[in-house]
Amino acid sequence: MSQNTAATGLQGRYATALFDLAKSAKQLDAVKSDLELLDQAIATSDELRNVLRSPVISRDMQAKAMAALLDKLGVSEVTKKTVGLLCQKRRLFVLPGVINSYLSMLSAHNGEVTAQVTSAAELKKEQIEAVTGALKEVVGATVKVDLKIDPAVLGGLIVKVGSRVFDASLRTKLQKLELAMKGVA
Repeated sequence: MSQNTAATGLQGRYATALFDLAKSAKQLDAVKSDLELLDQAIATSDELRNVLRSPVISRDMQAKAMAALLDKLGVSEVTKKTVGLLCQKRRLFVLPGVINSYLSMLSAHNGEVTAQVTSAAELKKEQIEAVTGALKEVVGATVKVDLKIDPAVLGGLIVKVGSRVFDASLRTKLQKLELAMKGVA
């Protein structure tokens, strides 16, 4: 088993197994690329998310749909077998969690810390570099920034590193101001 204890639950077990398989096959980075492609496909396709979650779609239909997608994406055999196993066991709904857990394990394996940065709009290259540099100073390790865009943030940033959350969003500041005006805070 791999050294990551953060991977718990069903998705953690599958991610750990995938990590160990990829490591023994010397395909850690290839599987990472596969999973990033798959994650992007999930994020951009309502139909694919439905295939992952719907209990009315048969195991065989899930397997056929995923096999076609994986062939189209050109992923490795290790990734195909893992997704096939998830289909066979009716566990395809955990795939997004498996992807996240695997990527976290790989980052830890490579001595990196992943920070999830959420902003209201896309950040410019200079802004990303500034955030990455500041996080590296605070964390004391190489930081991989996972950017998310959420217009509900309104402005500022929400940065999550491990279990720590730094919320400097305009939304949170407005919520605090509203509570202060009501006399709650």
